Amino acid sequence: MKMKKMRKGVVAAMMLLGLVVAPVAASISQAADSVQSEQGGMAEAAAKEAVNDLVDTLSGKKVDNKTETKKSLFVQVVFGSGVLGTILWAFLFLDGAAAIYFTVDSFVLVSAGKLMPFTLVNNVQGAVAEGDVMKAIKACEAVPSPMANILAAAFQHVEDGYDVIRESVNAAADLEIERIVQRLSWISVFSNLGPSLGLLGTVQGMILCFATLASGVPDIGALAGNISQALWTTAAGLIVSVPFIIFYYILRNLANRLILRMTALTMELIKPLRNVEIEAEA
Repeated sequence: MKMKKMRKGVVAAMMLLGLVVAPVAASISQAADSVQSEQGGMAEAAAKEAVNDLVDTLSGKKVDNKTETKKSLFVQVVFGSGVLGTILWAFLFLDGAAAIYFTVDSFVLVSAGKLMPFTLVNNVQGAVAEGDVMKAIKACEAVPSPMANILAAAFQHVEDGYDVIRESVNAAADLEIERIVQRLSWISVFSNLGPSLGLLGTVQGMILCFATLASGVPDIGALAGNISQALWTTAAGLIVSVPFIIFYYILRNLANRLILRMTALTMELIKPLRNVEIEAEA
């Protein structure tokens, strides 16, 4: 009897345990399935987003969007800084354009073929060897250049003696050197003007920034725009300044070397004029 009662108790306990555990296990299984499905959905969404980003990148849409954002930000900084800021940016662009123009012009000017053309040197050498001063003057007029102006000054004073010829050459050379230096100095002017304009933009941006802070409850967007105005103008001024200062010193050193060569070659070309002086005294 006791054994039967124990068996019935065990069976009843197992049935009760089954009734309690089964719903819990089912709920746990269902929760796990829902978590797995949710994770699968998130993974699928992430995969789809990655594929879409890859497609956009390959097609250029994503790059274009970023480029358009940067362009719009820069345009907003240029035209969103008030009338004074827009005028300042206009002067910065004009300053950069002028620096580029005078740099290119100086690179063309400061060259051996421009300062002392080979055709001029050959023609003048032939005319001086023949003793024909008028032919040498016509050769200088046919090929206008700084060296032609110096040689023409020498040939125009042939009858005044060699000392006068040398003085005329030195005076004409000084004049041509001054002209070249003046052309080069414009690069220095515009390269030094860039940081000044950038500093003015920085000051304007800081004034607007503190004015926004003084308004009580500052607008974060306006504050960020003012700081961007200050930093962008500073960067633009330095971008104009740094490379053109380097170009200026390169061109100035090149011009000095070419001027020394031109002066030495001029003195070599006028050496035969000593004979003209001796013949005139005889």
